[in-house]
Order: sequence, then C-alpha cells, then structure tokens
Amino acid sequence: MRDVNTSSDDVSVTHGDENRAGPAATGQRGHGRRQSGSAPLVSQRRDSLVRLAAELFARKGFQATTVREIADKAGILSGSLYHHFDSKESIVDEILSSYLEELLRDYRAAIAAGGTSRELLARLITVAYASIEPHRAAITVVQNDWQYLRQFPRFAYLDRSEKEIEELWLDVIVAGRASGAFREGADAKLTYRMIRDTIWVTVRWYRPDGPLGTSDLAAHFMTVLFDGIGTDGQPGAPSL
Repeated sequence: MRDVNTSSDDVSVTHGDENRAGPAATGQRGHGRRQSGSAPLVSQRRDSLVRLAAELFARKGFQATTVREIADKAGILSGSLYHHFDSKESIVDEILSSYLEELLRDYRAAIAAGGTSRELLARLITVAYASIEPHRAAITVVQNDWQYLRQFPRFAYLDRSEKEIEELWLDVIVAGRASGAFREGADAKLTYRMIRDTIWVTVRWYRPDGPLGTSDLAAHFMTVLFDGIGTDGQPGAPSL
C-alpha cells in the first residue's frame, strides 16, 4: 500500500509589514505593473519574481513578507524589483488574479461540457484538485490573507470570484438534488463548503513528488463522497 503524500512544511501567518504602502488602497487590479527592456527577457524575470514571491507569501504570510526579502531571494537589489512591480501588492495581485481567472475558466469549461449532475460535480472536483499543484502558493495565500486583502478596492475581484465559483457549484448540487441524483435533504451550501474546504486543506500536506497525483486524490475523494466508506448498507450516521 502506498503512503499518502505528506509534507513536513508548516505554512503559517505572521503579521507586521515593513514595506511602504502600495496602491492596494486606491488602485485597480493590474495597475502598478512596470515593464522595460526586451519583452521576452522582462517576461521571464517577472515570472521568476512572481514565483519566488508566491512561495514567500505562502510561507510567511503576505503582510510579514518585505520587498527586501523578495529581492534577496531573487538575488537582486530592492530597487531592481521596482523596475517590474511598484509594490508587493502588485505582485500578489498578479498571483491571485492569474489563479482565479484560470480556475474560473476551467470550472466554466467543466460545466459547459454538459452531462448529469454527478458527472458535472465530478468534473468540478477534478478541476479543483488539479489546481493544487500549479497554484499551491496562491491557494495558501488565499487561505491566509483573503480577509486582509479584500478590504482594498483593487482586490474587489476576490469577492466577485468567490461568489461566481460558489454559484457554479451550488447550481450543480441543487440540480442534482432536484433530479434525485443527490439526497433531497442535503444542504447545498453546506455541502459545497465541506467539499471546498476538504480540497483546499490538501495544500497543507500534499507533496507533488510523492506517489499520489492530484488525479488520484480526486478519485479517492469522489469514491468517499459518492459511495461512502461504510459496508453495512446502513444509511446516515449511527446513533451515538
């Protein structure tokens, strides 16, 4: 029997920002992004900076990570970082907006493919698990720093994205309940939140280099969700 992928990394949040205030309080998503020099080279440098910053934000928390730490990690001076981004808010904006845009695109495609409610829900679950590996840091930032970031106008899209994602899932669950595919008494919103949180917490322990891929995790989760783990044929929870 293979061991489940686990990670010894402990992601935590600390507080206290040593940076100057960025445009988060007044700007809009995408503002404050600077570019200069050769386009392909600039793009490569930006991508590298975004990846490094995402890992720092995930490990230390957005507020506790300074621009100097990001620059040090990249092996450049702090001033050089400002050639690409005018603040760390612009960096986290790029991290989160890219993640949410891709996730919503894949969710919409999963729904547009059609099928039964069970098939649609299975696709949504598969998409959610598939996002863990490429967006582990972004998902961790969402979990840790959502409440802090959503107070700024430039991050208003966080709430809009959350609302659209929830509505996509709820529509599938409600339709499945109406068709008889899912239990009539299942609370749609509670069911969605339990599925979402079970998938999200996976970023805390999943190791991409372990024996299980995200498709394996999705398949196992769906077996438990749709078929349960009991073998006695008794419905519902036992009396305690």
